[in-house]
Amino acid sequence: MELRDLIVTPLLIILVYVVAYQLRPLCTDSNTRKYFFPALSFKILGALALGFIYQFYYDGGDTFSYHTHGSRHIWQAFVDSPLSGLKLLMGNENQVGVYQYSSRIYFFHDDQSYFLIRIAAFLDLLTFSTYSGTAVLFALLSFIGMWLFFLTFYKQYPHLHFGLAIAAFFLPSVFFWGSGILKDTLTISCLGAATYGFFQIFIKRNLNMLWILILLCSLFIIFSIKKFILQAYLPAVITWIVAYNFQHIKSLVVKSALVPVVILLIVISAYFAALKIGEDDERYSIDRIAKTARVTAYDIRYWSGRYAGSGYALGELDGTFESMIRLAPQAVNVSLFRPYLWEVKNPLMLLSAIESLGLLILTLFTIAKKRSLLMKALLNFNVIFCLIFSISFAFAVGVSTFNFGTLARYKIPMLPFFLVALVLLLDYSNSDRNLSEFETTE
Repeated sequence: MELRDLIVTPLLIILVYVVAYQLRPLCTDSNTRKYFFPALSFKILGALALGFIYQFYYDGGDTFSYHTHGSRHIWQAFVDSPLSGLKLLMGNENQVGVYQYSSRIYFFHDDQSYFLIRIAAFLDLLTFSTYSGTAVLFALLSFIGMWLFFLTFYKQYPHLHFGLAIAAFFLPSVFFWGSGILKDTLTISCLGAATYGFFQIFIKRNLNMLWILILLCSLFIIFSIKKFILQAYLPAVITWIVAYNFQHIKSLVVKSALVPVVILLIVISAYFAALKIGEDDERYSIDRIAKTARVTAYDIRYWSGRYAGSGYALGELDGTFESMIRLAPQAVNVSLFRPYLWEVKNPLMLLSAIESLGLLILTLFTIAKKRSLLMKALLNFNVIFCLIFSISFAFAVGVSTFNFGTLARYKIPMLPFFLVALVLLLDYSNSDRNLSEFETTE
């Protein structure tokens, strides 16, 4: 962070709040209005806090590699020669005449990281390459995506606005790790926007071109940055849409006859979705994903994160599906409910441990309170969607990370979904009309 941060960023924040104030009446109602500015403020606070932590606690890290040692060089290229800047902004294939800039970009040959750097560089043009200013714009993107995520479920369950707002906006690790200049910020924003897009198009049958474009752009960005997220997300979405339509079949006989067909359809669709996503990258192809998980986990545990002091082990991971499945319960547990308090080794781990403990207590409370109705409640198509994605994603990151510090970042996409599932389960009763006669509010 530099002197320009003290000049550009305050002015940018004022502009953001002025525009937000003008747009709030169009985006809120009497229930949601009170969450709008606190949610936006938490995002901006998280983005700025992330920068301070990386600069003064970690003394560098990914966020500075993406900006100071990444997008800043593209911005400088624009200042020197707009043509050179445009070449770098368009991609990393054509290096003719831009080597003096590209050679200084840390992640120039990492397609996924460079995609994020290009987005940061575009925003740098608006902030004069001010780190904190660009971080505020990342926070704004995250806020927009998570507001759409919040609306997806609020439109169905308006009486649950408080719990849904907590899930979408106020989870500490989500607004901290999901607000600054990081991949996680863009992926969680796009997951929220994509969820709302699927809801509008396939649940409400609103074939508006705007939602189609938002959905396609969101999926493209996730695919370009962290495609493995889609391997957990799209099967859950397919199940969500099928379960919603299945729920509207009135005849019990027809439902019973269609159960095997529906299950087969979901399994085949999910398999081909995962297969298609990984076909151009052998790391995420179906036949190599277990080996990728092993390599990633041991690299983070014993090489790139070996000095972090926050590693964990689940058992032997030998690169086979059998070993992954064997470790699945431990992997889901570590993502959702660890680190435990006695595993804490630094201040950031303490915050993560407190959050995980709260999530564990809420999960146990939900199971205990609704134990007699739990199986019926689990048939809610929204609960099915949220649990399939959150648990499968928890398994994926838990089994392939082996470091609590890295896991705290990697797991944030699934936390809002898991908490939404708990909120819906806690609300369930025998008279819950939302499970039998679902109607969305306008």
